[in-house]
Amino acid sequence: MTDTAVPTVQIRARLAGYESRFSTLFEEYFHTLGTDLEVPSFSRFTPECLNLLRDLSLRGGKRMRVALVYEAAGLVTDEPVGAADVAALSVELLQTHGLIHDDIIDDSPTRRNGPSTYHAYQHKFPDRPQAAIGLAILAGDLALALSLRVLLESTAPPAIRQAMVEVQTRAASDTFVGQILDLERDFSPATDEEALHCVADYKTARYSVLAPIQLGLLAAGDQPAVIEEELRRYARLVGISGQMRDDYLDLFGDAHIMGKPMGADIRGGRRNYTVHAILASATDAEKTVVESALGDQNCTEETIAAVREIAERRGVPAKMRSDMQHYAELASAEAADWRPRWRPEAVAFFEYLPQWAMERTR
Repeated sequence: MTDTAVPTVQIRARLAGYESRFSTLFEEYFHTLGTDLEVPSFSRFTPECLNLLRDLSLRGGKRMRVALVYEAAGLVTDEPVGAADVAALSVELLQTHGLIHDDIIDDSPTRRNGPSTYHAYQHKFPDRPQAAIGLAILAGDLALALSLRVLLESTAPPAIRQAMVEVQTRAASDTFVGQILDLERDFSPATDEEALHCVADYKTARYSVLAPIQLGLLAAGDQPAVIEEELRRYARLVGISGQMRDDYLDLFGDAHIMGKPMGADIRGGRRNYTVHAILASATDAEKTVVESALGDQNCTEETIAAVREIAERRGVPAKMRSDMQHYAELASAEAADWRPRWRPEAVAFFEYLPQWAMERTR
């Protein structure tokens, strides 16, 4: 980062400020939604679904996407941008959709230190498994629809509203393709690193990084299409580094901090960055241990610990941290090139973000 960069402590304070401000905004949104959404008076399931969406959404998370929206608007102006609030609501509703569907795909019992929406429905309807999965899918679908509806009903000028909806629609469709690629990857034992990068781009970077930046710029009246290639490069690099971090934390993180059990990707048969790195460096005997654990839903904590020990013996954690750092630095350098175009103090956030994402613990 250059000498004109905003000090790290100020950027961290801005991140905390966005999280606090948005929590209030999100709470108000769900309070209003309870009266605005047209629901037949006899329905009990619809209000319960909205409560589950509200509960999962308000449990928090990093709110990185929210910060990206506001900071992208800040690239253009230091004045408040009203449309940024609507854009932030949209990206977090799309995130809620993604979390619900991820937990269905992975059959994950917990999310953000609470029950996943799918398992909440399983608990409510233990004798109706099809109804439980159907209601969970529909809850995720409703979150997706609301993420677009909030944009369509905003007070932004029609052209900006339309552009925002187009951004979120593309982001959603790219993410669905990424999820398909993610599942397809696990059928191939010979997945190479470039394929992993492609999955990270589609599944993570385009909706978690690229779309929030585009939405923030649109909210501030800028035209992100003018430098779309530069934004895509930045988003892809941040996405790769961030996905590596997620995969790393699944095996080497802290279960209490993460809010979910460690080794879920191993049990789910996910041939992610961590598994790829382990298999690339393991002996034949060690590969047998890892391969036998992959996809075993009944895999014990002892077996997960054995896989972790193999990884540590082969230097996988250090290699992954080095790779994460490499892609984070590339992303920071990409953002540094934006300085002649936009406000330097806002650009500094995007230079710092890849390093912050790499250092996070959840």
